[in-house]
Amino acid sequence: MGIDLVVFIASTLFGIFLYWRESNSNAAYRFVNKLVNSKELQMKKGGRKGFVYQQAFIPRLVFVAFSMLFIAVILQFLTPVDVFSNTLGISLFFTIIIGTVLGTYLANFVLKSSKIVDEKSGNLTEMMSETIDKGKEFLDDITNKDDNVSSSAVENDETLKAEDTPKEEKKSARERLKDKGLM
Repeated sequence: MGIDLVVFIASTLFGIFLYWRESNSNAAYRFVNKLVNSKELQMKKGGRKGFVYQQAFIPRLVFVAFSMLFIAVILQFLTPVDVFSNTLGISLFFTIIIGTVLGTYLANFVLKSSKIVDEKSGNLTEMMSETIDKGKEFLDDITNKDDNVSSSAVENDETLKAEDTPKEEKKSARERLKDKGLM
């Protein structure tokens, strides 16, 4: 259980690093995109999408799984490390995949929240001053409620009287349909 936890944390950190690296530059994805796709299907010059950056869950999972499978096969056949020989190796393999995908989503959350904080930091003082002003107005309304109650009651009475006056009678839905010839 201890080794699984250590591997999970390490793979989560690797996922964070992978996402952060692709958010800065997606040169590898661009290169693969040029090799695989025709000129019409290639991504635009301003495109920021990468293997894990700005990808949906399934393509991200597939990329991470195939990358880890490729690394595991190399380790299995070129080194004395037996990845797929026992259940611990298979368990660690899936732990690495899950940790890496979780790390990419964690990095996505951190990067998006830091961008939002940067955007809102200039407006933070304005928002606070507006909130304080609204609070002061609310307190003034509560403390001076005797004056406001009488004026608001008069206004409400006038609007109610205006609403009570009968307007021209409206036709029912059945009558309107008959007028249109639909019934």
